[in-house]
Amino acid sequence: MTNKQNRQSLFEGFLRSYFGDEDIKYNAITSDASFRCYYRVMVAQKSYILMDSDPNKLDNQPFIELNTSFAKQGLRVPKILLFSESKGLILLEDLGGEHLADRLSSDSRYQDYREILALLPNIAHTPVSAYMKPYDADFIAMEMDIFWQWLIVEWLKLENEQLPKQQWQTMKSLLVEAMTSQPQVTMHRDFHSRNIMRTQGQWALIDYQDAVQGPVTYDAVSLLRDCYFNLPSEEFTRLRLHSFEILKEADLLSGMSYEQYCYYFDLTGLQRHLKAAGIFCRLLLRDNKAGYLNNIMPTLQYIEDVANCYEPFQWLATWLRHDIMPKVEAKLSCSTR
Repeated sequence: MTNKQNRQSLFEGFLRSYFGDEDIKYNAITSDASFRCYYRVMVAQKSYILMDSDPNKLDNQPFIELNTSFAKQGLRVPKILLFSESKGLILLEDLGGEHLADRLSSDSRYQDYREILALLPNIAHTPVSAYMKPYDADFIAMEMDIFWQWLIVEWLKLENEQLPKQQWQTMKSLLVEAMTSQPQVTMHRDFHSRNIMRTQGQWALIDYQDAVQGPVTYDAVSLLRDCYFNLPSEEFTRLRLHSFEILKEADLLSGMSYEQYCYYFDLTGLQRHLKAAGIFCRLLLRDNKAGYLNNIMPTLQYIEDVANCYEPFQWLATWLRHDIMPKVEAKLSCSTR
């Protein structure tokens, strides 16, 4: 029996343990950037979501525990109906099919963003959990090295001796300092248009299992400088100010000025987008997932734009514009590898 057939056999027994002899149908929806796969299950004209998360590849306990933590904060997350730790199967309520990403061309977009930003204090005030991994200086630096390893070395195959290694190390130290100097709060860590859903007039969160305690600007950056959607400049500026006002009113900014907030916001975004660009390449090379390649250039553009605004990072903007981005464009135009 193949691994796929074995998983499907597990699905059948798992679903039967909940639905009994009901007629059950299920179809694959999608997989995400991890090893998880999702199925829409239909039973008696009602739909559910089956998450297949192989326990040999992923630890599912954070998903379960943080679901409870966020729900206690008044945040809308999918209800867990059944969970098998040994099988790595989780049956969830179906929140529907409308993500923020599906509403980005609608007239409601600006108001949608304002409503979603209002969730930030609830997320930030979520108590620390034993299932939140440390998000310390070493981990922040390691995330940036994903860019270096997977985009620069593995994908573009640039020669190590020609790379700006000293400048890279200095930059990492500056970004780590900026991120660890901010107030540390609970952050969703993947708070963007594909992980926020509209269901029954509410905004709901998915993919919250990597939540940690980290810099207060992180989730606002994730939302407003989304790797999958570029807000118009004027709209972005207004919404960034609104995010500051919300966090300030919630007493989460320790008295920082808006100027300082923008500085932290920008440098946190640099770190996040370096990591993201590297992950898009890792998904291709390690996991054979080419669906994120078109997000690399917009993400690099974010990095260049912000780096140009700060003297210590202008070398990065120059390096990207004149060396890295042309090579990326060439790779994208001729091959997926």
